[in-house]
Amino acid sequence: MQIIDQRETIARLPAPKLIDALEAMFIEGCEVPLRHVHKIESPTGDSDGTLLLMPAWQKGGKLGVKTVAIYPNNSALSGLPGLHSTYMLYDANTGVPLAMLDGDTITSRRTAAASALAARFLSRPDSTTLLLLGSGRVGALIPQAYRAVRPIQKVMVWNINAEGAAALAENLNRAGMMATVATDLEAAVVQADIVSCATLSTTPLIHGKWLRPGTHLDLIGSFTPAMRESDNDCYAGTSVFIDTDEALLKAGDLLEPIKAGVFAAESVKARLAQLCRKQHDGRRSADEITVFKAVGTALEDLAAACAAFQPA
Repeated sequence: MQIIDQRETIARLPAPKLIDALEAMFIEGCEVPLRHVHKIESPTGDSDGTLLLMPAWQKGGKLGVKTVAIYPNNSALSGLPGLHSTYMLYDANTGVPLAMLDGDTITSRRTAAASALAARFLSRPDSTTLLLLGSGRVGALIPQAYRAVRPIQKVMVWNINAEGAAALAENLNRAGMMATVATDLEAAVVQADIVSCATLSTTPLIHGKWLRPGTHLDLIGSFTPAMRESDNDCYAGTSVFIDTDEALLKAGDLLEPIKAGVFAAESVKARLAQLCRKQHDGRRSADEITVFKAVGTALEDLAAACAAFQPA
């Protein structure tokens, strides 16, 4: 069994390779059961954790399970990160373990790659300006992923912590991109061809009235009903796409406009698998405003692990 650490997992998953691997997996499909969620109680009750198990497999192919241990109080109690994950890859025919990979790297890189994959179908081909909200683990990967599918020339970075935005912009400039810090969010949205949000916000950051014709809005961060990156106006007169049906069950970005009667679940134009399988055209005009809401899926984890696995 291979032990593929963080450094090697990163090296084996460059953005173009991973985007193509995700597209192939969405086309082929795989079995994705509901994730398992288990509460792990602590002796004192002040450091309870949650264990997530996310399996997926292809008949006759590979079987994978991502384990995610979430301990929100780690930072305050021990100075440790609040989330740790690993990925185990098996032969689906025999159950033989093939590799153990860094789960955090798998998650962050496949999330950015899925965002770029959707943009391949939903953003304008001539998109050159990207506005990025969020400078964390996933946000930092978005510009490079988008450059694999669109001719991005300028990146504007906004973060609730201005220092985080400045640090990421500096790193992007050092990597050869033209990056600036966005301080006026409305003005930045108006300039952007693509707006990608990778935050943990619980209040809307992007307002629909700011979106100019032809913009593609990518929403990554909201994965619970209490989280939101967009207001209800973002769903009025726009074309909405999702990664999987799970987005309609758990994302505040969709649940709130549905509750307000601004948007209906049946109005979703297509899922990411349908886009990859050419069952929907994606963007249909230069002036269309497209919105993509993702919450992630174990299919993407399996695709990334298979792409990173190299038989001896």
